[in-house]
Amino acid sequence: MLRVLRSKGGFTYIGALVMVMIVGIMATRAAVVWSTAAKREREEELLSRGTQIRDALRKWYKVKVVDGKLVSSEAPAAGAQPAAPKPIPGPTDLDVLVKDPQARALRPYCLIDPITGKKWDLIKQEGRIVGVKSTSTQAPIKQGNFPFDLHPQDFEKKQKYSEWEFVYDHVPPTTATGGAVTGLGGSKSSVKLPSTGTSGTTTTP
Repeated sequence: MLRVLRSKGGFTYIGALVMVMIVGIMATRAAVVWSTAAKREREEELLSRGTQIRDALRKWYKVKVVDGKLVSSEAPAAGAQPAAPKPIPGPTDLDVLVKDPQARALRPYCLIDPITGKKWDLIKQEGRIVGVKSTSTQAPIKQGNFPFDLHPQDFEKKQKYSEWEFVYDHVPPTTATGGAVTGLGGSKSSVKLPSTGTSGTTTTP
């Protein structure tokens, strides 16, 4: 009788160990899934804040994107084509953008990199602030299918978050993948005119 009880106790102990191992494995997998989901959320926030700063810089430099080109946002004379951007001194720091009436949509929280929780690394040209990037050396999960208004060369297949650059004068080509609309404005298709029975052409607007 004692041997039977000891045998049952042994099986119970082994069963408990197996259950603990299974629960541990499931918890580990759940933690990995949660960590990945949290990282993806931070990536999306990084793209959102970086784009907002880029847009604020465009307002500061009084430029906008027209037909895939950067032009002055100041209203041209009647009948005139959009003018080329004028040289404007850059902001002294990002805090100025929050106070700038032109970029008043930029919120203070955008000045913090959501990956590191610290300030952005400034990208400068000839002493002017032209963009921002993260200081994180972590490898991003996202490698493609970025928003169409971001230049693919600045984001696709990068090995570090610090290689994602939000620069105000980087305009993606109209043939860029990942959301850019192409093929509009010049395609033709044959249609049958019901009144005459002949074929004609129409241009897609």
